[in-house]
Amino acid sequence: MSIKIITDSTTELSPKEAKELDVAVIPLKTLFGEKEYLDGIDFTPEQFYTKLAQSDVLPTTSQPSPAEFEQFYREAQADGSQIIVICLAASISGTYQSANIAKETCGGDIRIIDSGTATVGLQILVRRAIGLRNEGKTADEIVAIIEEEKKSVCVFAAIDTLEYLYKGGRLSRTSAFAGTLLSIKPLISLSQGELKAIGKCKGQSKAYHEIFKLVEAAGGIDYSKPFGIGYTGDRSQFERFEQMCEPYFAGKKPIIGNIGSVIGTHIGPGAAAIVFFKNPS
Repeated sequence: MSIKIITDSTTELSPKEAKELDVAVIPLKTLFGEKEYLDGIDFTPEQFYTKLAQSDVLPTTSQPSPAEFEQFYREAQADGSQIIVICLAASISGTYQSANIAKETCGGDIRIIDSGTATVGLQILVRRAIGLRNEGKTADEIVAIIEEEKKSVCVFAAIDTLEYLYKGGRLSRTSAFAGTLLSIKPLISLSQGELKAIGKCKGQSKAYHEIFKLVEAAGGIDYSKPFGIGYTGDRSQFERFEQMCEPYFAGKKPIIGNIGSVIGTHIGPGAAAIVFFKNPS
């Protein structure tokens, strides 16, 4: 029996990549006023950040409806596939809830995983599941492995401002205010569903160096599994971070994610992130 893996658009997988990997991607939505855009479909990340810079109003985001998940489930069930769904962290989105409501309606062989992570962190978890599927693991085996290994996924990011996370309700006013002083670059982490402001550095270069210290403190990167880096906004502003990452990647090529409209709405342009599975202790 075949296994269909379904995820959401915050993986930052392009339609071409999704097709090559044989994974279905359900888009979240970004709204500028009354105008709704499907994440990764109606505009590219570059087009989104251009629009964000020109907009007087902060956009909002919304998860897929249960009916939209149900449509994807029905299509996968039509050929008898078992279904594994890996969603954006339930702590920051209602996507996981929608996936479960749709499962109750559809019934059938559907397994749903709360990834506890987002953006390229979600992508490396999905790629890990795809790799396990390609190795011939059963659906139960894949779910058991992913449920355990998701605990070791780390996302560390340096961002320009905490303003977007505060306005979007993802951080408290106190945490956001602390990061606005003296042109400080805030550092955030996302691990096991917990989004935290974890530090602040004066200047971009110092912030990047601090990220590498955080990687080392976490135990380092497990290079046997997918890992990557991601950015928001202008790619040229990200080149310095890419160069600084190279010595840490042991000659291996990372996944590079252009973080799109849904996550970009909440962290704004100018962010750089590293995502990885921690080395087993």
